[in-house]
Amino acid sequence: MEPSELTRLWEVSDAVLHALREGLVVVDPAGRQQVVNDEARRLLPAGPGGGVRFPAPLQRLVDGAGEPSGPGEEPVDDVVVTDDRVLVVSRTAAVWEGRRVGTVLTLRDHTELQALTRDLRAVRGLAEALRSQAHEAANRLHVVVTLVERGRADDAVRFATRELAQAQQLTDLVVADVADPALAALLIGKSAQAAEVGVELEVEPGTALGEGVLPARDLVTVVGNLVDNAVEAALAAPAPRWARVLVTGPPHVPGVLEVRVTDSGPGFGPGGLEQALARGWSRKEQRLAGGDGGGSAGHGLGLALVGQVVRRHGGTVRHEAPETVDDGGGAVVVALPVPPRPGEPAEEPVGRAVAP
Repeated sequence: MEPSELTRLWEVSDAVLHALREGLVVVDPAGRQQVVNDEARRLLPAGPGGGVRFPAPLQRLVDGAGEPSGPGEEPVDDVVVTDDRVLVVSRTAAVWEGRRVGTVLTLRDHTELQALTRDLRAVRGLAEALRSQAHEAANRLHVVVTLVERGRADDAVRFATRELAQAQQLTDLVVADVADPALAALLIGKSAQAAEVGVELEVEPGTALGEGVLPARDLVTVVGNLVDNAVEAALAAPAPRWARVLVTGPPHVPGVLEVRVTDSGPGFGPGGLEQALARGWSRKEQRLAGGDGGGSAGHGLGLALVGQVVRRHGGTVRHEAPETVDDGGGAVVVALPVPPRPGEPAEEPVGRAVAP
């Protein structure tokens, strides 16, 4: 080929490479990055020499993470959670004449899609909670009507009063002390959902939080995923099945928002929670960990998203081992520092129990 043709071929190839809407990184067998396009630079932190830096879960995928490394290996697709993104990553061997010459990584940004999926799941959960509450209300109304028809009006009044008091207890607790509307709706909805599957979800009396302490999406991500995991863990344990949640923060507790979730499940094995939060939980790793007996099975992308929020806000997360039978499988505690509002005294920063 003539030099001009080579130049044009290079220009077209380079333009196409950087016009791709998927991130592309090519790594040679020695681990050096040979090709990095613009989208990859947008999705990943900057590295030395114009390259990118691989977060730990992505680096394990690049290194093979125990997968076969021969030239004929099958492509690997996985979900990787970094500090601020949810990425779908594909790893493929680059082969020339039967010889492996490198690894090709393609990256697709699913952060917004995942956020929308979480929002949709929350809406569906609330709708399901309303449906179950409507079903229960219809059953109770039927009992009241039947008692009245049989001339037992006093029994109907006692039954209706008792049921109303029980149903109103949680609502009164949440409405009185939780000013954040997203959290209040979430706690009431999750309680109804848990009851429908046979798990008693208790919102502990000390729960209290002001409005706007944390962005609603982050608050729902942390509390919702921790409660979901607690309910799933309780379902895997023998009866009685229960879960408890305690949320405290400004203005009642200045300087820190704390979420404490306990359940009757088996709890995490040694280092299980830290591993899930620190590495970015992936579907393949979740499947591999499913039979470890450490209580971490089923804790999929949700825990990684909790860890993402914790890292973004500079908080901590820890697992407290049970001390008594009433502690079930122990508690997962998330603490997030909250900057003081104008006129409030500054608090000491939250210590790092675990660096997720």
